[in-house]
Amino acid sequence: MKHSALTIALGLSSISIFTYAAETQATSFTVQHLVNLNKLHSTAVSHDGKTLVYAVKTVAEDGSKSSDLYLLELKNPKAKPLQLTSAKGTEHSVQFAEDDKSIYFLAARNGSSQLYNLSLNGGEAIQISDLALGIDDYKLSADTKQVVMSIRVFPECKTLTCSKDKFEKEAERKSSGRNYKQLMVRHWDTWFDHARNHLFVASINGNKLSKTVNVTQGLDTETPPKPFSGMEEVTFTPDGKYIVYSAKAPSKDQAWTTNYDLWQVPIAGGETINLTEENKAWDSHPTFSDNGRYMAYFAMKKPGFEADRNGIMLRDMVTGQTKEVAPLWDRSPSSLTFGSDAQTLYVTAQDLGQVSMFEVNTHFGDVRPIYNSGSNSLITVVDGKAIFAHKSLSQPSDVFSINLDGENLTQVTHVNETKLSKIKFGEYEQFTFKGWNEETVYGYWIKPANYEAGKKYPVAFLVHGGPQGSFGNSFSGRWNAQLWAGAGYGVVMVDFHGSTGYGQAFTDSISKDWGGKPLVDLKKGLAAVGQQQEWLDVNNACALGGSYGGYMMNWIEGNWSDGFKCLVNHAGLFDMRSMYHVTEELWFPEYEFGGQYKDNKELYEKFNPVNYLENWKTPMLVIHGEKDFRVPYGQGLAAFSFMQRNNIPSELLIYPEENHWILNPDNLEQWYANVLGWMERWTNK
Repeated sequence: MKHSALTIALGLSSISIFTYAAETQATSFTVQHLVNLNKLHSTAVSHDGKTLVYAVKTVAEDGSKSSDLYLLELKNPKAKPLQLTSAKGTEHSVQFAEDDKSIYFLAARNGSSQLYNLSLNGGEAIQISDLALGIDDYKLSADTKQVVMSIRVFPECKTLTCSKDKFEKEAERKSSGRNYKQLMVRHWDTWFDHARNHLFVASINGNKLSKTVNVTQGLDTETPPKPFSGMEEVTFTPDGKYIVYSAKAPSKDQAWTTNYDLWQVPIAGGETINLTEENKAWDSHPTFSDNGRYMAYFAMKKPGFEADRNGIMLRDMVTGQTKEVAPLWDRSPSSLTFGSDAQTLYVTAQDLGQVSMFEVNTHFGDVRPIYNSGSNSLITVVDGKAIFAHKSLSQPSDVFSINLDGENLTQVTHVNETKLSKIKFGEYEQFTFKGWNEETVYGYWIKPANYEAGKKYPVAFLVHGGPQGSFGNSFSGRWNAQLWAGAGYGVVMVDFHGSTGYGQAFTDSISKDWGGKPLVDLKKGLAAVGQQQEWLDVNNACALGGSYGGYMMNWIEGNWSDGFKCLVNHAGLFDMRSMYHVTEELWFPEYEFGGQYKDNKELYEKFNPVNYLENWKTPMLVIHGEKDFRVPYGQGLAAFSFMQRNNIPSELLIYPEENHWILNPDNLEQWYANVLGWMERWTNK
């Protein structure tokens, strides 16, 4: 599969945000604009491909917020969205009934999240579930006569009422101690409460649920897995007789294994069969062809490695034979959908700074790109078209359609059209340079929104986390590169060795070399882009990063101490020894550093920022959330304490209720105010 180096600056000029930049009243993008944008968050397309239903969280000019469902006729280019709901609260997880005459969704209109059905011929939504506990998410069977629901319960309870009573009793308990007998005791931002995500199957009879069965009853396992997986890990078989889901087997090694398997269980409960027992790495995303003959899924090959390549596996459910599809395709897909012919898969995967859509032939393994600009999330393939959500560095998410031959790209929704007409974004472009070992490395630059030819501009040098991640062509609600462009900075982002979307060998190259190749790439990348774009004043730059990017800020302090005017370290790793012993997902450091700390001290200490404190001198702003259990806040506090004690200019910004990310909009505004104020102080912008 070939993919040329991309210049994206006007990549969607006929339909995108760049058409709005010419507005005379447009102003530079600010964090206030960001938090007030409308947000597309739940989409579904009817089986006949004629109708789109989507949810939008709206922020009005007076600051009031609402979230409602809208319907759009896809076959009518002049159609305007029809608002379907106006109730208080948020409707989400929309799915069409088999006959396309109604939709299902979740909403908490009466105190807890329950399942609703809404006729598209008019009338009010009808609540069809009335369970003792709220439904977190769900998926319908092919005939929409059954539903599988994810509900958090206590494994020892045989009824939802039992779990509800236990939750209430725990909330009323006067003592506050928590007792644990094994890991994991906390995950991401939550202390383990001994409950689990379990799967419940029910029949849909008219407007009521019946025969609700916990098909994971008694299992000390969790599906969908926390904290980020959803119902893409759960599915009905097409005949509606079984549920297949991804989960770890119950064991005491949950904190240091990535061995997720696919399990099959009858809809009435009973014996659970492990379908992928032979693979000791991560199996996920079970997906069936419409005729039930084939199950496609993802499988990693390296136990303990969360960023291994997802191989596309295909199992013949009649013969039991399993093969890898397109084994030579060096990309790691993140979603997959069967075509109607049961011989074609449609997948999305990171590719050279984009998240692209591809068509994969299951017989021959041929991979053909459909669309490869920006960040794309496939909704469905129907009637010869791909319907997908698209965003880019200058465009928040909207729904688009495109023919499967890559022609006739059409923007379907315009959820921020009015707001975007008042905003001016910075022009951007992808660039390349020779990084570590003279290998090609990609990055992006963005011009200040108020760019004037002939001027030099200070640089915001953004370093992504992961570390197996990417600051690609996408629009973020947190680290949004256009906010620095709006503040008058030239933005530079480098996808250093270890980044995703450039082949698995490139991704693998950071493991056991955290401070090696990536630092070389960052140094070479900043120098190269400064030569390529003379308007960038690379000698007047601040570097910023979160998570691994925050680690890199600490590493830069000790190993590139004359590179920047200032640094911003969000949730950065400071001491790898203490970090290993307090993080929750032990498989991560154990793979990245070759085992437990006690068994491989040399490598942990080789790339430990705390061992280079004698070189620290660059002013640093440290930011951390107290509910960050991935990189506990003591890491940030330690870096700040050292700098304060040694008279290195430094500030600390702590958020008691935030985790590894900043999610509260008010906190996000404060975050950017502090970050941009810190940078302005040291760059003399």
